[in-house]
Amino acid sequence: MIKVLFICHGNICRSTMAQSVLTYLVKQRHIEDLFYIDSAATSREEIGCGPHHGTVTKLRQVGIPVVPHRAVQMTRQDYETYDYLIGMDTMNMRNMQRMIGGDPDAKMHKLLSFTQRGGDVLDPWYTGNFDYTYRDVLEGCEAFLQYLGY
Repeated sequence: MIKVLFICHGNICRSTMAQSVLTYLVKQRHIEDLFYIDSAATSREEIGCGPHHGTVTKLRQVGIPVVPHRAVQMTRQDYETYDYLIGMDTMNMRNMQRMIGGDPDAKMHKLLSFTQRGGDVLDPWYTGNFDYTYRDVLEGCEAFLQYLGY
């Protein structure tokens, strides 16, 4: 089983969107039994909160079910539990490294590093643009599955 943890700052916008999108994509490919997918935050600011209304609205617009989720903070144990810890931007990656104490097994990746263009998935909490976030998350999740051979 491939265990994937998506990580962003608060775990209510980008990482929950990526969790829902990847869950949807693996179900579409009939390979959901090969994956365990979750998400977490680097901060404690939104712990216990559900997905942001902008994430919920965007996913509904495109017909992707929102995975039931409440924000949690990532832990050191997550590094042992998951095969892939996928951050949304450079700041998330820096915070993940700090929280875990390094990446000796090369499990940490930025989502868009699986694409040809790379870069950060911008935080719609600040940009207000959930369309761009969805575009980037979908592209990153598709590229991640391609990277895995699916």
